[in-house]
Amino acid sequence: MRNLLTIDVEEYFQVEGFADVVARDTWDRRESRVAPPTRRILDLLDAARQKATFFVLGWTAERHPALVREIVARGHEVASHGYSHQMADQQGARDFRRDVRKGKKLLEDLIGASVSGYRAPSFSFTDRTPWAHEVLLEEGFVYSSSVFPVRHDRYGVPDAPRHPWEVRDPNAESGAGKTLLELPPLTLRAFGQNLPVAGGGYMRLFPGALMSFAIRRMNAEGFPAMVYLHPWELDPGQPRLPGRRMNRFRHYVGLASMERKLATLMERHAFTSVAQHLGLAPQKPAAAAQTTVSPPLSSVV
Repeated sequence: MRNLLTIDVEEYFQVEGFADVVARDTWDRRESRVAPPTRRILDLLDAARQKATFFVLGWTAERHPALVREIVARGHEVASHGYSHQMADQQGARDFRRDVRKGKKLLEDLIGASVSGYRAPSFSFTDRTPWAHEVLLEEGFVYSSSVFPVRHDRYGVPDAPRHPWEVRDPNAESGAGKTLLELPPLTLRAFGQNLPVAGGGYMRLFPGALMSFAIRRMNAEGFPAMVYLHPWELDPGQPRLPGRRMNRFRHYVGLASMERKLATLMERHAFTSVAQHLGLAPQKPAAAAQTTVSPPLSSVV
């Protein structure tokens, strides 16, 4: 079974764990480091002959249009991570729609193709965002990966389904109208609860064998595993930011081993993009797309 590998393309300073110490109006004054590790991930995918979905933040795409086009040119899917990396449950429906629409249009203009998928920053579709899926339906998305069925201090809906589930247009007649597929990140069911194992943070913290076990368990249940990570997780040389001790631990633990663990994961399991898994039309490179030779590893770290 081919599993789903997804990359949230954003800068190291945009993570929610540092939102209280990194003001948004300083983003443009900080060193951008997103392109080299993203291209390193592309190289690893090429070497393994596997595909992935890249959920690209609109703010980042504006500043790295060639990188976004390169992702498509190298055979992968570009999906939306919104525009401003603002938590959905900290916005109202109107502001959320504005952010979602802006990010989707920006990406589609860049690559000259439709963008079908969306992931909320920090999986921030919760019980406080009952309108979120409806907005995505109305904005033309086909799938989402925005609900994490776990308990967490920042996100999570612990009683949400662990397997893919459909959201129907609440305004449509019964059995009619559009549907949106929600694809939850990988969890491991143990001790009567869902344990989060899908993301780069868990991959960096725990032995790689744990994620492989969870992937095999999910495959045995009949479903592909949804795995995610961020380019900054392959950048151990990134600047150290101030912040709360737990947030700093979550962000910096295991950075040096992440590339090796990712390469090993690709050796042990087959991955593809969400678009390929769902049989969606491939995104073809726009005429203006320009590819760039990947930098040596030394420039990434």
